Amino acid sequence: MLPNRMQLSKTVEEQLKRLKKYTDITPNVSARIAFFRSVESGFTYVDDAEKKLDGSLVLDKITWLGETQLITEQVLKLKYPELEGRELQAAWAAHVEDGIAALRNHKTLHDLSIALSRN
Repeated sequence: MLPNRMQLSKTVEEQLKRLKKYTDITPNVSARIAFFRSVESGFTYVDDAEKKLDGSLVLDKITWLGETQLITEQVLKLKYPELEGRELQAAWAAHVEDGIAALRNHKTLHDLSIALSRN
């Protein structure tokens, strides 16, 4: 299970906030989209001890994951059965970072929706 309080890296957090500025999609919703885009792309988390989850946006997991909480945790447990707690959070954060790379440069909600519908 994921911990009750979760955060991302500062870099990813800034990208989510920038995307909100352009599209009005809140960071938690764009993080959900990014996570599932990453999973669909086949990305696999590899433990990177140097990667810090040092963002200032520390939210509870229900806020980060919303109605996708159960499926997100199940996908992570299926993909990474050996991980628990903070390690599982690091895997989630890595997927969000991977997925946001394809979303972060969209300047309007319309552009983002077109990009999402293509894939």
